[in-house]
Amino acid sequence: MQLEEVGTFIRGNGLQKKDFTDTGVGCIHYGQIYTYYGTFAERTKSYVSNNLAEKLKKARTGDLIIATTSENVEDVGKAVAWLGNEDICISGDAFIYHHNQNPKYMSYLFQTNAFFEQKKKCITGVKVMRINDIAMSKFKFGFPPIEEQERIVAILDKFDSLVNDISEGLPAELTARRQQYEYYRNKLLTFEEAA
Repeated sequence: MQLEEVGTFIRGNGLQKKDFTDTGVGCIHYGQIYTYYGTFAERTKSYVSNNLAEKLKKARTGDLIIATTSENVEDVGKAVAWLGNEDICISGDAFIYHHNQNPKYMSYLFQTNAFFEQKKKCITGVKVMRINDIAMSKFKFGFPPIEEQERIVAILDKFDSLVNDISEGLPAELTARRQQYEYYRNKLLTFEEAA
């Protein structure tokens, strides 16, 4: 199915870094998507005033926020799933993708080789690269039932945690290496008795 069959793209507007405040309404600037955020977020790093927030486009819980501009192919189209409880403001060089799928599944999907291969054919520009919603809406992916998406997300979350969270990844890696060591120690030092 094409992305346009499971969701709609909404372009952000008007938010610039100079608009950031210490408190107010949460916001995500497109550059933060590839420099600060991972696969999903429940809190924002930045805020804007309530007055400005009234004028800006907002992402809702479950939406993807997608960077549309970067200086390299890898970061164009990078997405973060918004899982926070409140609506947040989005900058102009970002899309909100409102969809009816599992948000984390969608965010992981935007990290795949299948996404990258479709994306690189549609990027315009040389120094500043861009991708548009019309091109992305035609990207094709598999969308299993939500229950299967949840199962896939649980597996990917576990791997993500092992790779990116040292408090979980390091102990798990140490346990795996101990088991490997014991296995090979027992195999290497077990001899059949001579008859």
